[in-house]
Amino acid sequence: MQIIQSVLALALTLGILVTLHEYGHFWVARRCGVKVLRFSVGFGKPLFSWYDRHGTEFAIAAIPLGGYVKMLDEREGPVPDELREQAFTAKPPGQRIAIAAAGPMANFLFAIAAYWLLSVVGVTTVAPVVGDVAPNSVAERAGLQSGMEIHAIDGHGVHSWRDVNMRLLERAGEHGEVSLEVSRNGSRGEVSGSLGGWRLSDDTPDPLAEFGISPWRPTIPAVLGEISPDGRAYMAGLQPGDRILSVDGEPVTHWFALVEFIRSAPEQPLALAIERGGDPLQLAITPASRTLENGEVIGFVGAGVQQIEWPEDSLREVRFGPLAAIPNAISETWADTRLTLVAIKKMVTGLLSPSNLSGPITIARVAEASVSSGFEDFIRFLAYLSVSLGVLNLLPVPVLDGGHIVYYTIEAIRRKPLSEQAQAFGLRIGMALILTLMVFALYNDLMRL
Repeated sequence: MQIIQSVLALALTLGILVTLHEYGHFWVARRCGVKVLRFSVGFGKPLFSWYDRHGTEFAIAAIPLGGYVKMLDEREGPVPDELREQAFTAKPPGQRIAIAAAGPMANFLFAIAAYWLLSVVGVTTVAPVVGDVAPNSVAERAGLQSGMEIHAIDGHGVHSWRDVNMRLLERAGEHGEVSLEVSRNGSRGEVSGSLGGWRLSDDTPDPLAEFGISPWRPTIPAVLGEISPDGRAYMAGLQPGDRILSVDGEPVTHWFALVEFIRSAPEQPLALAIERGGDPLQLAITPASRTLENGEVIGFVGAGVQQIEWPEDSLREVRFGPLAAIPNAISETWADTRLTLVAIKKMVTGLLSPSNLSGPITIARVAEASVSSGFEDFIRFLAYLSVSLGVLNLLPVPVLDGGHIVYYTIEAIRRKPLSEQAQAFGLRIGMALILTLMVFALYNDLMRL
């Protein structure tokens, strides 16, 4: 079931972004007088299609991993004399550059619109208050302490742990100074320290943990929430709302202590002291065993934690008026763009491991998680992925939009196109590079599984 959900989430995500990207090409091509033969979402044989009054075929194809806009083009076959003016190749270089750039621009405009919507609707985030600071970490060298709230990193304001993550990702692998604007107990100031070339892990990078920060969280009491009807907790008579006081006589002070007791006792009987409706009660439970992917055997009982409410003073509402939301949305889009460019640069220079490159499997899993998390997370994920798609398509690599823009720019300067041999050679190089990256990204996905 989860695989099906991930596939559907991937299809929905790519369907939205590819349609927007290709519509950008389509819209500008129409304005430049180019005849569009087909607008396809997906590759392969069309599942169904229809035609508009201009003779353009709109198709939904079987493989939802991309899409394309097919235009009248003299390079792909003879064009009747009466239609030659509508051929893509008959247009001046400036118009062809505009058509090629329109796809990525549509992705950026979508991201701006998405961030504008989130800014106007408003989001409630958890304030980035430091919980624990790891010894001998960058955070400790910078002077961060437990209880400090982070307001800015290197002069850039942050409102949530997501913002903090984004800013720290930009500094991965660097040796310079990092400065943080912080506050604690009403006193505001600045701390700073040397990054020392800190790096992200190759497998599952966690900027906060590797920087040395654990976010503050309220103590989660060991009170049960949802109980699985086929789990050991239900069979033992546990109910939602039960507070676990002790396990085998050992006091349980918070939820994670209870989890550790359960995990460490697969198929071992445990004596629970609980409180139900203010009354004490004794129950016995034997956790079932489960084998993890790494071979570790743990216990589990099929019970979740009761949801808790965050203290009001730890929450921050970020909301803008319709006009003020515009520059904020542009700023958010630019931050995503800068992060993508910095990540590419650091992969090329070796400051960031290429194993962080992700492919369709990771995108599917993140898409499924964001869809499940709710509207805000899904829209934010779409916006970030849209920016990444726009940036990658503008890279000066043949077969990508950026490569075509380079070709047309050279043609405009030379006043004649590059030779067919040169373009064909560049196409082969570009295809080899893109295929290599796709295979490597898929390999990384499989290794993460």
